[in-house]
Amino acid sequence: MGAPYDFDTAIDRRGTWSVQWDGVADRFGVDGLLPFTISDMDFATAPEVLAALRARLDHGVLGYTTWQQDDFRSAVAHWYATRYGAEIDTGQLVYGPSVLSQLSQLLQMWTGEGDGVVVHTPVYDGFRKAVTGLGRELRGVPVGDEEALERELARADAKVLVLCSPHNPTGRVWTAGELARTAALAERYGVAVISDEIHADFVHEGGVGRVHVPWTRVAGAGGGRWALITSGSKAFNFPALTGSYGLIGDAGDRAEFLRRMETAEGLASPAVLSLTAHIAAYRDGAAWLDAVRAYVAGNLAYVAKRLSDALPELGWEPPQAGYLAWIDLRGAGVDEAALQRVLVEREKVAIMGGSVYGAPGFVRLNVGCPREKVVRGVEALVRGVEAVTFSPSGV
Repeated sequence: MGAPYDFDTAIDRRGTWSVQWDGVADRFGVDGLLPFTISDMDFATAPEVLAALRARLDHGVLGYTTWQQDDFRSAVAHWYATRYGAEIDTGQLVYGPSVLSQLSQLLQMWTGEGDGVVVHTPVYDGFRKAVTGLGRELRGVPVGDEEALERELARADAKVLVLCSPHNPTGRVWTAGELARTAALAERYGVAVISDEIHADFVHEGGVGRVHVPWTRVAGAGGGRWALITSGSKAFNFPALTGSYGLIGDAGDRAEFLRRMETAEGLASPAVLSLTAHIAAYRDGAAWLDAVRAYVAGNLAYVAKRLSDALPELGWEPPQAGYLAWIDLRGAGVDEAALQRVLVEREKVAIMGGSVYGAPGFVRLNVGCPREKVVRGVEALVRGVEAVTFSPSGV
């Protein structure tokens, strides 16, 4: 039996500078909405992580710090060995303030202005902003369409594939076969692969192929340029501490990445509390992670049952990974703009519309929260869909 963690008791996040709770007006134009938006959870991080943070603070000295030490490296290796049965080369490790920061640096290393960067659609909006913000051309292929993927990778100016594994926002877990074929295509056409695996620790149990396969397993000994970028912050809910790490296959690329981080970006010293949190999570946090993942799976099952009862035409099923319910409302004939008006103005909830990810007609509902909040969100969504279905104007 796992430790008795409490995920039902709500923690008031208002007034804590929370992007999800205090910053809701920035995206939705209205304060005070019940938010189901940005992908962090409403749960406190693992007690084991909090204990390690307190102990580090009690030491009192918060001087310059290095991530290039065995406590951190061995914790990452331990995590990959115990969670994925994967042996990693800790000499390939790099560190950065965030996954998106790593992505930006790698894109600057491996692409030039105007080059093509391939992504799967719908696409996480952070990818779109990073790619287009650097003057690169974002090229989308539908999730699961391998013919379209090959066509895009075969283009002469396609330089990088940004792979989201598992995929955000759909929650798709790529099979070992899919990843191997993707690696072969990338090698054939000389395209570098950046695999963002920040959602990997939240793959749900059950079902064929629902096992995360780290990119290191398919990259091969010399299979072209590649990087795996990730962080413990998503699964253990400590993104505010900043901090991420990666694995870069080529020694020269790895040295260039570190040079850029330490000199050009001035980021030689990482946040010590992030290192502390990662080490504690990867050494002692497995039981908490298993418990929170099971709780979220229960939330997703509740959403599936409620939508099946109220809107059976959707045929919605829970994602294979994550705590983000990606819901296709097109079967109900829903206009996204009308639905958002009802959700914000009448239901007083904030739920991400699919257009943010290039997929109008969908919504992304964050269920990384106590069950009572999930119930409120799903009921608001059902009422909103019914309102715009029976009255397309939403009034």
